[in-house]
Amino acid sequence: MTHLRAEDSTVEEEKAPRGIIKESSQIFRRNRALGYVTNQVPAVTRYVQRRRDTLLITCIGRSFQVYTASHLRLLHVSGLHPDEITALAMDRQHTYTASNKCIYAWRAGKHIRHVYRGHKHDVHLLLPFGQNLIAVDRNNVLKVWNIPTDDVYLDVPFNEDEFLITALAHPPTYVNKIVLGSQQGQLKILNIKKNTIVCTLSHHEKRISSIEPAPALDVIGVGYSDGTIIVLNLKFDTVLITFKQEWGVVTQLSFRTDGPPIMISASGNGHLAFWNLEERKLAGQLQAHEKQVTTAICLPSEPVVFTTSPDNSMKLFVFDMSDGGARQLRIREGHTKPPLFIRYHGASGVSILSAGEDSTLRVFSTISESLNKSMGRATYNSKATKKKNRFEYDKNSMPPILEFTSDVAREKEWDNIAAIHAGIIQTTTWSFHKSRLGDHRLVPKKFYNKNRIDFQAETTSITSTHCGNYVIIGYSSGDVERFNIQSGLHRVSYGDSQPAHEAAVRGLACDNLNQYVVSGCSQGLVKFWPFKGTTPKPVAVLRLADGVALMRHHRESSMVAIGLETFKVYLVDMDTRVVIRRFVGHSAKLNDMTFSPDSRWLITASMDSTIKVWDIPSSYMIDHFKVERPCISLSMSPNGDFLATAHSNLLGIYLWANKTLFNQISLRSIDPHEPAPYVGLPANVCDAMDLDDAMQELEVDDVELSEQIDAKYETPKQLTPELITLSGLAASRWQNLLDLELIKQRNKPKAPPKAPKQAPFFLPTVSGLELRFDVANASTTSNGSRVLEVSSFNNLTTFGKLLEATATSKDFESVVQHITQLGPSMVDFEIKSLHPDAGGTRLAMLQFLKLIEYMFGTNQDFELAQSYLSVYLRSHGLSLSESPELVKSLRSVGQSQQVAWERLESKLIYGTGVVAALRNFAR
Repeated sequence: MTHLRAEDSTVEEEKAPRGIIKESSQIFRRNRALGYVTNQVPAVTRYVQRRRDTLLITCIGRSFQVYTASHLRLLHVSGLHPDEITALAMDRQHTYTASNKCIYAWRAGKHIRHVYRGHKHDVHLLLPFGQNLIAVDRNNVLKVWNIPTDDVYLDVPFNEDEFLITALAHPPTYVNKIVLGSQQGQLKILNIKKNTIVCTLSHHEKRISSIEPAPALDVIGVGYSDGTIIVLNLKFDTVLITFKQEWGVVTQLSFRTDGPPIMISASGNGHLAFWNLEERKLAGQLQAHEKQVTTAICLPSEPVVFTTSPDNSMKLFVFDMSDGGARQLRIREGHTKPPLFIRYHGASGVSILSAGEDSTLRVFSTISESLNKSMGRATYNSKATKKKNRFEYDKNSMPPILEFTSDVAREKEWDNIAAIHAGIIQTTTWSFHKSRLGDHRLVPKKFYNKNRIDFQAETTSITSTHCGNYVIIGYSSGDVERFNIQSGLHRVSYGDSQPAHEAAVRGLACDNLNQYVVSGCSQGLVKFWPFKGTTPKPVAVLRLADGVALMRHHRESSMVAIGLETFKVYLVDMDTRVVIRRFVGHSAKLNDMTFSPDSRWLITASMDSTIKVWDIPSSYMIDHFKVERPCISLSMSPNGDFLATAHSNLLGIYLWANKTLFNQISLRSIDPHEPAPYVGLPANVCDAMDLDDAMQELEVDDVELSEQIDAKYETPKQLTPELITLSGLAASRWQNLLDLELIKQRNKPKAPPKAPKQAPFFLPTVSGLELRFDVANASTTSNGSRVLEVSSFNNLTTFGKLLEATATSKDFESVVQHITQLGPSMVDFEIKSLHPDAGGTRLAMLQFLKLIEYMFGTNQDFELAQSYLSVYLRSHGLSLSESPELVKSLRSVGQSQQVAWERLESKLIYGTGVVAALRNFAR
């Protein structure tokens, strides 16, 4: 299947390269994306009587998410659209989305029920209206669609110079009429049934940006681009009230329906204004978002307003303040600017720490979005920042976090995260347990303002010790300093009286036992320092050919990966202090590196948009793939099940599943210089259905609805041919076939059976589930002759004769039905009787192998085929090698068995993984 793009982004994306995008790489498969909440497309709401709750639908690029208003819990994510969603709308039946000049009607947010095609340009306005759907595209063409039949009921083009449509609404009780707002400031009331303009109203010359019907009849609120708000009576064409907000364009209007006569207006700089319609004055204001408020909707009959913004956040505000104002009730948010550095935190592998360009440190959960949390924004003075509004300009705000280090050893006792920032000398500490910024600012004494000489020095690298007591920081001046993270006090400066390096320190590492510290600089020197001592001197120096760009450490294996400025990667053993591996293949600056938990793989990412996986024991590259945006940071889960990546100019964190944990994958050496295959980024949900699949589902549903439903239902013998189907027979019928001799030996009577005095006359019976008499040897001649006619000189049983007949008829089903009716002893006898020495034939032996291959191919009676094959090999294993034809057939049976077992094993491993994930989630 051909995909154009596979990622969801809240920023404008570049076009993907031409060609087919692979679903996954050799090792990693796309899973899902974290951290997306909303974008610039206005959200919509709908009250659901059955749930007694309001659904909130937000757009996140090529898909939309559905939340509940009660707890902001994510219900589901829609399938992927062919392009970015440009408009959203909702009624009692469907959710309508506009994308790539088409409109899709989704049922329950998952299934496409209607597709409306016919627009020549992208649709930017949608309005469900009874059985009709009004849509306006960028070419200023208004179309009225009949929702059930997918037909165009009305097509009205407008002249852009005279009336450019910018807003539309339907006032209650206005039958077949809608109100249109324009760029020229005019309002038109359109009767869509008669296709006539009822009237044209003009009360302001600026562009109309929002129209919202009021709870009162004939009254609407109109917002303009210059901040003017008019409350208008449509029936008499009179202006009731006029307001003016000083923050510019009115992005949306809403009216409270729970009692107080309050109108809410949203602005382009993140403010909300509350207007009292009775007193005709401003009742209050609120800074809700960092960027413009694109959505402001009052929930029906509730004192709650729902807002969204392109700052990737959605919020609920409740009006319960003493002065009638609103306060924040609930929030879902992600990074407002792209993340720069991500790392898994803890041994469970469910929390990802992420630092972004917005100077915030966030925690994203891989289990549930409700477990995400923000640890705050980095500031120079936390107390002064708390007194200010969080959205106002803060001179105490710190630059973005470039790198951080964390450890769980002393997590609940003191700060356990230390972060360095771009362009400054200070290092901040954070507490994961308290989810806040710490009180310490780690600065060496030589860089205090009164002692400082080098005002251009800045932090460049950082690492923490395994014990959680110390943090080691490298600077652009070449200094390497160690601090106590609990008290924030300086402990040791590495180097005698001079800095540890003459150039900027690009990487640091410390072993598990706090014996050695490794530092690398931009001149290519890697120095090994003793951890203890007041003025440590290097015990060894390793000189590399090029400057060090970054350094990553795997403590359990004492290996250090060093990325060079020439895009090479060296692997150094801390114990022997020698280079043990060299990896060459990247063609641009290295961005990040990470080890797998078992230290077998090294995963690297660079600005050439490729991610490469190097096998350390064999020193070969075993996988590589290319993505649309360069990966700037990556981290492997402590369990080895997921790879998390962050990409340039994308707000999300993308998860890739490790396929080697669930499937048998043969890895081979790959040339590092060959072009990497292009792989799309993960979507916002792991099972996001592509639009083509949804359309196929729509066609299937239509066919099923058109056909007459038969109430009679019969259980099929096999649900689908892809599944393994067992016979359903009792385990005693097949499980003990290999142990029959042992069972007979144990059940052998101590004394021989005694014959009765007068044995009654009886007819011989055939063993099986049904009572049948053995009449195979009965005379069938009709001429009265008693002379036996011998057809052949072998002693084939009924089962053997059926097998020989399949050589021409190819009907194995009758043979399967016959053998499944036999008991364990009879099955053992029939299989042993196939050998020519026991009265059988080579042909019967050959056809038995074809029978087993047939059972493997149909995926039915899987356990019976395995048991029968085991008895056959045990009885005739030595004689099979004498016939080349039997050996060839046996190899074919082995291949069929391998294919069937791999299919069954993949299902078992997948089920085990799902159960383990659910068990972890329940905990």
